[in-house]
Amino acid sequence: MIKIALLSDTHGYLDERFIKHLSNCDEIWHAGDIGTTVLADRLALLRPLRAVYGNIDGQPLRELFPVDQRFILENVTVWMRHIGGYPGHYEKTVSDLLREDPPKLFITGHSHILKVQYDRRFKLLHINPGAAGKYGFHTVQTMVKFILDTGRILDLEVVELDKK
Repeated sequence: MIKIALLSDTHGYLDERFIKHLSNCDEIWHAGDIGTTVLADRLALLRPLRAVYGNIDGQPLRELFPVDQRFILENVTVWMRHIGGYPGHYEKTVSDLLREDPPKLFITGHSHILKVQYDRRFKLLHINPGAAGKYGFHTVQTMVKFILDTGRILDLEVVELDKK
């Protein structure tokens, strides 16, 4: 059993109110637009960090993190990519790759819109944790926590901070 804290779109800013949620997880995952290597380093000091780079991330972050993370953890196949779309509206290349080899859990960022949706077509759970940072059109900073346990995705929890 592994507890995951999932962030996206921090844009170089992490509200201190998220720290307690990150600290009680086993791993932190970041779905892109981290913003700075300073923030990536700070997250990695809290817990092991798995991340992908986003469209605003510069070369230093692109050297540290890939565009895609594909891995298996607790018998759950995971694919994380910053820009990927969502069920019924995937990016073209994403749709092609999902047809070839769908994961059980597909994670994206980019939209700043929190979305958790089961995709019946590809038999996967899609999660976009929204935006944890303060930059962008969103009015509520969000992240998602969940547990992976022997092939299952359990206890999904949305963490929302008060409006900015």
